[in-house]
Amino acid sequence: MNKTRFIVAAITALCLAGVATLGAAQAQQPATKRVRGTVEALDGNALMVKTREGPVVKITLADNVVVMGITAVPVADIKPNSYVGIASKKGADGALRAIEVLVFPEAARGSGEGHNPWDLQPDSMMTNATVGTVTPGANGRSLELTYKDGKQTILVPDGVPVVTFSPGDKALLTKGVGVFIGGAQVAADGSLSTGRVLAGKGGVNPPM
Repeated sequence: MNKTRFIVAAITALCLAGVATLGAAQAQQPATKRVRGTVEALDGNALMVKTREGPVVKITLADNVVVMGITAVPVADIKPNSYVGIASKKGADGALRAIEVLVFPEAARGSGEGHNPWDLQPDSMMTNATVGTVTPGANGRSLELTYKDGKQTILVPDGVPVVTFSPGDKALLTKGVGVFIGGAQVAADGSLSTGRVLAGKGGVNPPM
């Protein structure tokens, strides 16, 4: 599998794991858990992560684990027709404000499309959609987003993290590096395993 396909596989898995849905079909899927934190250690396929909640957890990596990098990009990379994933929350005025923006590579257009609850912060949402108009303002830029079931307008304040995917490998998983696992499998005994990890590059902490 080439690097482009690796990227698409990792992005698609992340988005599908991140979308919160209801119904019997979900109940039949293996239990999964999102893990956010920093690497404590990597011993073979045993990844120790200090979670944002505090405890250190062990996650068993698949032998063919895909590790993708998360790198910062300029806010100018958010353009009309970009495909993005934006975590956001409503402000006091009821408008959605971005917490982070992920600019997807073109090969992943359409992954996880929609507007769904997200657990980055209480009451946050995740919108995977195509950018329409971009309107600069005094405190950032306003994005009109469209997806298959509707549309949203989200303000991206100045200073909000803007990132994209880049190729990586297990060498990224060194102590202190920020990681995000969108769908770690939870076994009956509570142990965790995964085939995909997102890891920060260049000092970036995966903001999703």
